[in-house]
Amino acid sequence: MIELIKKQTAIAKSDILAGITVSLAMIPEVVAFAFVAQIDPLVALSGAFIIGLITAVFGGRPGLISGAAGAVAVIFVHMIAEGHEKGMLFDTPIENMGYFYLLAAVILMGVIQIAAGLFKLGRFVRLIPHPVMMGFVNGLAIVIFIAQVKMFTHKQLQVSASGVKEYINIPMEGMELYTMVGLVLLTMGVIWALPKLTTKIPAALAAILVTTAVVIISGLDVSTVGSYIKEGGGEGLKGQFPTPNLELWQNLPFNLDTLKFIALPAFLAASVGLIESLMTMNLVDDLTDSRGNGNRECVAQGVGNITSGLLGGTGGCGMIGQTVININAGGRGRLSGIMMAITLLTFLLFADKYIEQVPIAALVGVMIVMVIQTFAWSSFRILRKIPKGDAVVLIIVSAVTVFVDLAVAVFVGVIISALVFAWKNAVSIRARKTFKEDGTKVYSIWGPLFFGSIQNFNEKFDVNNDPDTIEIDFIESKVNDHSGMEAITNLVNKYEKVGKKVTLKHLSPDCQKLLIKGNNNFKIIIEESIDDPRYFVVTEQDEKFEVEN
Repeated sequence: MIELIKKQTAIAKSDILAGITVSLAMIPEVVAFAFVAQIDPLVALSGAFIIGLITAVFGGRPGLISGAAGAVAVIFVHMIAEGHEKGMLFDTPIENMGYFYLLAAVILMGVIQIAAGLFKLGRFVRLIPHPVMMGFVNGLAIVIFIAQVKMFTHKQLQVSASGVKEYINIPMEGMELYTMVGLVLLTMGVIWALPKLTTKIPAALAAILVTTAVVIISGLDVSTVGSYIKEGGGEGLKGQFPTPNLELWQNLPFNLDTLKFIALPAFLAASVGLIESLMTMNLVDDLTDSRGNGNRECVAQGVGNITSGLLGGTGGCGMIGQTVININAGGRGRLSGIMMAITLLTFLLFADKYIEQVPIAALVGVMIVMVIQTFAWSSFRILRKIPKGDAVVLIIVSAVTVFVDLAVAVFVGVIISALVFAWKNAVSIRARKTFKEDGTKVYSIWGPLFFGSIQNFNEKFDVNNDPDTIEIDFIESKVNDHSGMEAITNLVNKYEKVGKKVTLKHLSPDCQKLLIKGNNNFKIIIEESIDDPRYFVVTEQDEKFEVEN
């Protein structure tokens, strides 16, 4: 009993410390995404707290960290800008109307995600091949690294000739750049060295504290979380506990035009959010050698987004960077996600002045280490050892993730993988030709019969030159779709037109029923050779396997 208590205490301690570490790494990334979406940083931070807390408690993957992610924020940029313009065209102009459209879209996004979970669409994440997963991880690691490189700049307000205000990034130079690089290296050095001395303290958290202390004690003039927010036009981290946003219901027109305006962005955000969350869940499954519940995660993500929209926060999803930091820091249970959310809220409400002093360099160092740990370096080693199709998929998914979008990369990867798989199976169908003593020609089919292999299947037969009696044995084949059954029907019709008799053997019960349903003459053509022991291997046992899986 005492040992169990000690074990649970150690697990809780790891979760708590990991959650605190992740909350520190969450702030600058969420703030950066807020700038991308052109919304108040406090809106994004509120959304990160709400979504992070709800998914931690009710989600299908303990240890997975959710928040206001950039993949979702990017989708809403155009809608928010256009929403501001629509607001100014109302009979009574409404400022910041894009924000209210955003909240409505986030709520609809959550409804779509809940529907996906209830219809059990989360299971389809299993269809994502390993090369796609590896390419996704590599591409995302590169994207996160590029985002950190952008931190080696500072924002400067620029006013155009027409009076338009715009913040531009100015690269760091001289001592400012050297100081930034030095602090990043210091952070990375602490993360590398501390585990060699002790594993009781999360290395990332210790590195952030050490670097912050160095900056404060030495009085270095560097970019901090507080200055970073203010450079982007924010007012700092001072926030309040999220409450229902009554202005949403007062200003948002509830009509078909609003639904049309928010429907597509909401659907895209829901899709991207679920893909990123489920892909992150799969990654955590691999890292922890356990398995999450995809459908439950879909519902939790949806509930989190609906609640965030109602309380004035932005949308979000699973965040791979913060999740990897959490796992590497020892966070395995739901407590780590809950602690992240509570700590984030605590910082916003009570410790805003302290967290604003954390240097951006410390957080950049943590993220770069995370990138190094996340990138699948083994992919370089195995590229020449895996099938060429898988290697191409891995490279393409990585590139599309970097240059286009995560969701697009996954869709492209799955489609290419499916086409490669279909082609391989299409050309693998075989027909062994033998003759019985009575002159009957036997075609023993091997390989799957489906839409992709129909052409090769038809080429195996010589209708005009075959003898009068033909037997087609599917003992080593599986008819996988309607196209395959249609090919069998057409082939039988060709033989019957030239007056030849065809017998079909070892078709699965389902295939037999469908063929007979389409043409009652198949009752005579199909022979049920149940005495053949191999027959059970390709029918009954296959069906049992399919039911169990």
